[in-house]
Amino acid sequence: MPADYYELLGVDRGASETEIKKAFRRVARELHPDVNRHDPEAEEKFKQVAEAYEVLSDPERRQTYDAFGHEGLRTGGWTPRTAGFGNLEDLFGAFFGRDSGLGDIFGFGGGPAGGADVAAAVEISLEDVLTGVTRDITFEAVQTCEACRGNGAEPGTPIRDCQTCGGAGQLRQVSRSAFGQMVRAVPCDDCGGDGKIAESPCEVCDGRGRTAGERTFEVEVPAGIENGQRIRISGAGHAGEVGGRSGDLYVQVEVAEDDRFHREGSDLVSVVDLSATEAMLGAQVEVATLEGAESIEAPAGTQHGERVVLAGKGLPGLRRAARGDQHVLFNVLVPTNLTDEQRELATRLAETITDENLTARRREGIFSRVRRAFG
Repeated sequence: MPADYYELLGVDRGASETEIKKAFRRVARELHPDVNRHDPEAEEKFKQVAEAYEVLSDPERRQTYDAFGHEGLRTGGWTPRTAGFGNLEDLFGAFFGRDSGLGDIFGFGGGPAGGADVAAAVEISLEDVLTGVTRDITFEAVQTCEACRGNGAEPGTPIRDCQTCGGAGQLRQVSRSAFGQMVRAVPCDDCGGDGKIAESPCEVCDGRGRTAGERTFEVEVPAGIENGQRIRISGAGHAGEVGGRSGDLYVQVEVAEDDRFHREGSDLVSVVDLSATEAMLGAQVEVATLEGAESIEAPAGTQHGERVVLAGKGLPGLRRAARGDQHVLFNVLVPTNLTDEQRELATRLAETITDENLTARRREGIFSRVRRAFG
């Protein structure tokens, strides 16, 4: 069972953002590659605490984790940033380097923290798959505070350089080791690595520079899209800190079930009922297509399960304009509960049909269906 994120950072469940950030700095310093080159477990330990910070520092992810635990994060499609790195130095480079989203934590020259991604869903019909459609998606997201424009200060009040670090956002620590004197830059505790301090925090966002609320975004769903595919809209997710990029919006497309059709890639399959007499004598019947009803011919002697192909009546491919076909299967309905008169007529009809013709037709239908089934 995965470890509890709060326990990994050594904070309680009601910890503030500042407390979580300080706890992560403390634990991360202990796991720095300069002092853990010979610890085989250092990489896995850092992965765990970095994953914990990544979740608990983001209001949206933290809310999901508090409500549903690790399973809620996995269900929402979230993947830790620590996946796929080769060693501890690579991990620190990814998390504390430029554009890592956590560069302000350690002061390794990283830029402002980027925003997290957002997942949303949209349901469309098969008709929408045929033509493509534009939909408005509304979702909860962290946005740049409109009142302070992300700087965290009450409008009209000054933002001064941090007196502790002189506006650098970093403090240098000198230590001695077996390899000589080492100088490390660590983020300033007073300004949190920003280098600036607002004298009067913004009343709307409480000095954070960002607020949570509803956001609406127009999404273009292309023709031919498959059920379950995702559309990525760059920069439409949670807002980052000032100067940091926004996260992305991932929209999962759900194609609604349509009881008229079964979809096989770009082809459609539909079923048309025929009475026994229509199957014997032939008939003109109507079949539903995505563009309205169409009349087709069921030839005399139509067998149950035979099909007619309507070329080009299927769906387009996602990357090609050519449409698939619609396969219409005939479902021959055999009557039940015949009246005496109907039974007499059926008996007289049966007496006029030769076994030779019936057997030949039946075999022809069976073998043709076998050939179709096995290609």
